[in-house]
Amino acid sequence: MYQIHCLNKISPAGTDRLGENYTIGADLAQADAVLVRSAAMHDMELPQQLLAIARAGAGVNNIPLEKCSEQGIVVFNTPGANANAVKELVLCGLLLASRKVAAGMDWAKTLKGQGDQVGKLVEKGKSAFVGPEILGKSLGVVGLGAIGVLVANAAQKLGMTVYGYDPFLSVDAAWGLSSHICHARSLDEIYANCDYITLHLPQNNETKGMICAESLAKMKDGVRILNFARGGLVNSADMIAALESGKAAAYVTDFPDDALLCTEGVTAIPHLGASTPESEDNCASMAADELKDYLENGNIRNSVNMPAVSMARQPGLTRICILHRNMPNTISLFAGAVGAAGVNIENMQSMSRGEYAYTLFDVSGEFADSAVTSLEAMEPIIRVRVIR
Repeated sequence: MYQIHCLNKISPAGTDRLGENYTIGADLAQADAVLVRSAAMHDMELPQQLLAIARAGAGVNNIPLEKCSEQGIVVFNTPGANANAVKELVLCGLLLASRKVAAGMDWAKTLKGQGDQVGKLVEKGKSAFVGPEILGKSLGVVGLGAIGVLVANAAQKLGMTVYGYDPFLSVDAAWGLSSHICHARSLDEIYANCDYITLHLPQNNETKGMICAESLAKMKDGVRILNFARGGLVNSADMIAALESGKAAAYVTDFPDDALLCTEGVTAIPHLGASTPESEDNCASMAADELKDYLENGNIRNSVNMPAVSMARQPGLTRICILHRNMPNTISLFAGAVGAAGVNIENMQSMSRGEYAYTLFDVSGEFADSAVTSLEAMEPIIRVRVIR
């Protein structure tokens, strides 16, 4: 029986998938795994027996990844589960960046009380909110992950010329990308050619503040920027300066800050990218499936701190799961220790990710507790788990 602790309200679409071998517990100290959405975990004391954390969403800034890795806690996220929800809001953002719809609606509200004059006032004042169509315009999509690919394909179907840039494009993403998307070989190519630029990449030391005075200077005059990825990708002060000078025509962001609010040219949306019931259900379901496969089979898919390793289970075999540091000669060391326990290794798989690695052995024969203790004493090993 596994105990799962939910730090946020998790959709039953996820928790109902766990089955009868699972209980949802209120005590983190007794949990085998955690389901979380936005709760901050950095100051939490993580129990020694905790095996995994699954974030029902893509970003994991609320989870202490380094501490989890050191303790042998696998952290999962759910890439792509909310992709359609974000894509739809980005398409809305494209239109909001062009047609001054939000500003026009705010102005229309000021006409309340004008009675029969409202219609005439609307016709007289609407010219202040003229904006271009997106048909025939160029869009640069920076980051071609699950969301970026959907945005690129949808914008192309709406009649835009779409440039895509991603130096780390995955094979799966490449298969899903329309052949009509122009392959940009650098950010400068995006900046020079695109009327609209939308960001779909993670925030890290390399990408933080990437949209700044220097990059804005390389863009077309009147460029329109959309940010539905992470607020820190855009330097707010530089963005505001570009709007004031006319270098940029619009900035649509799902990440308001105090400087951006009520600034002309800024459409600030209160982080609604994944705020749909469908998205919450998808994320919860994917997170639950990841936890279940890891707890029951030792398989790792969509981890942000450990390598992806997966093997099909075979009846009658015992699975030994070893989280360890990525050091030379570890596989032969582990194989020797497993063989010395009097069992036969039938299948094996091992992968590394940075300074950490994960190895699975499927063995025939009884793997004694004393053999587990022997493995755990080895220097590279962080955690050993046996699934029978």
